[in-house]
Amino acid sequence: MSQEQTYKAAGFGATVPRGTRPAIVVVDFSYGFTDLQYPTASDAAAQMAATKRLCDIARAKGFPVIFTTIAYHPGELELLPWLKVATGMRALIEGTRLVEIDAATGIQPGDAIVTKKGASSFFGSTLAALLAGAGTDTVVVCGATTSGCVRATVVDAVQSGFNVLVPADCCADRAQAPHDANLYDMGQKYADVTDAEDVAGWLDSL
Repeated sequence: MSQEQTYKAAGFGATVPRGTRPAIVVVDFSYGFTDLQYPTASDAAAQMAATKRLCDIARAKGFPVIFTTIAYHPGELELLPWLKVATGMRALIEGTRLVEIDAATGIQPGDAIVTKKGASSFFGSTLAALLAGAGTDTVVVCGATTSGCVRATVVDAVQSGFNVLVPADCCADRAQAPHDANLYDMGQKYADVTDAEDVAGWLDSL
């Protein structure tokens, strides 16, 4: 039995419903993850351009665009177990350029920014409250990295009661294999993995 047959037989991979109140959540397209002078970064120029297109459409339609960034106070560095494993994240200090949202995303003054301490954009943050306040029913998740913070955000979005779309060409990672594997798994279990063209058409139709 092929991989696809195995997943289909187990009841995975169904299509996610699309509502009428979307929000765009852009995960960690901060300079620490997008500027190649930093070792934690990956080349995300094309993905940010595709994401900017979706954000521009959403704003024009009056739908929320929310950015997230990881930022630590120096006093937290010795207290968080994640930073003992992912030691590169220790450089993401509040007030530094690494935690600023990359201007290439087209971020606007009216966009919300959620600061987080871990992988999921929902854990210990205001994101769920912002989405609920906007009446959101469908979350489009873009950003970096696919296998890390994007995946964690997608899982928590589903667990928080939202339908989730993931445009693959709006997601960046440091290596192709984890990027591909996590997109496949998200598409089978948690989200519709699609592309920016499809999401743009859907947003335009609302």
